[in-house]
Amino acid sequence: MPRLSEVIAALDNLWPAERAESWDAVGTVVGDPDQEVTRVLFAVDPVRETVDEAVKLDADLLVTHHPLYLRGTTTVAASTFKGRVVHTLIKNDIALHVAHTNADTADPGVSDALAGALDLRILRPLVPDPSDPAGRRGLGRVCEPDRPLTVRELAARAAERLPATAQGIRVAGDPDAPVRTVAVSGGSGDSLFDHVRAAGVDAFLTADLRHHPVSEARAQSSLALLDAAHWATEWPWCELAAAQLDEISDRHGWDLRVHVSRTVTDPWTAHAASAHPSPTTTLPRSASRAPSDADTSGAPN
Repeated sequence: MPRLSEVIAALDNLWPAERAESWDAVGTVVGDPDQEVTRVLFAVDPVRETVDEAVKLDADLLVTHHPLYLRGTTTVAASTFKGRVVHTLIKNDIALHVAHTNADTADPGVSDALAGALDLRILRPLVPDPSDPAGRRGLGRVCEPDRPLTVRELAARAAERLPATAQGIRVAGDPDAPVRTVAVSGGSGDSLFDHVRAAGVDAFLTADLRHHPVSEARAQSSLALLDAAHWATEWPWCELAAAQLDEISDRHGWDLRVHVSRTVTDPWTAHAASAHPSPTTTLPRSASRAPSDADTSGAPN
């Protein structure tokens, strides 16, 4: 059986810590370098649910995409929920390793896994890593579908192929517009709009899109926007990463047992479609503007 230090060295070759953003917190959070590793669990979030799953699985290593302490801390007291995670891991001899933005830009990385889940053919990175002479690493991916699609069909495919969440897939744009090229980026993507426009794609699928950036993006072009749950766009990377570690294990004769958590840790748990009438219909008096001499329509604000 390999020691933790050997497994971490292999993971660092896949996702070197120096390729993480300067603000990020990646690498090993807890774990004894000399402990043996026989079972590994991959998950998006280092939260109580996935830690409990690692305990039940008798895992020796939990690898997550999201950091546990992104902004640092002054305490790991078990009275805090993150401190409880640390205590549970250490008490059960489970190491925790994080690959975040260094996995986002990897080749293959988070957006490659997202494109693969949607049967999209990757053309190039959306934001190339200037340190990669091969031009394969970087944030996001520019892709083309395996067959002609409309925005509606791409949204339906995303809803079918990505893990189910309360949010589902939100769309901004003409549902019947054709999609010949699409940009994808796992996780929060509305900071990439300038790159998406420069790429000249028909659609952009990502997560955590906000009102004002979406409104401005739609005003500037006919770009269709598809907004999925953050967790759902990053979960396919867990399967990719597990397959990569499986291949390394086979090559080294480690006989690791590698698992992927299917526990949904998306924080949103329910969705209720609005039954309120649209602003184009007559609203109750309490929601209407009092008519004036110049305006007797009683139209809502």
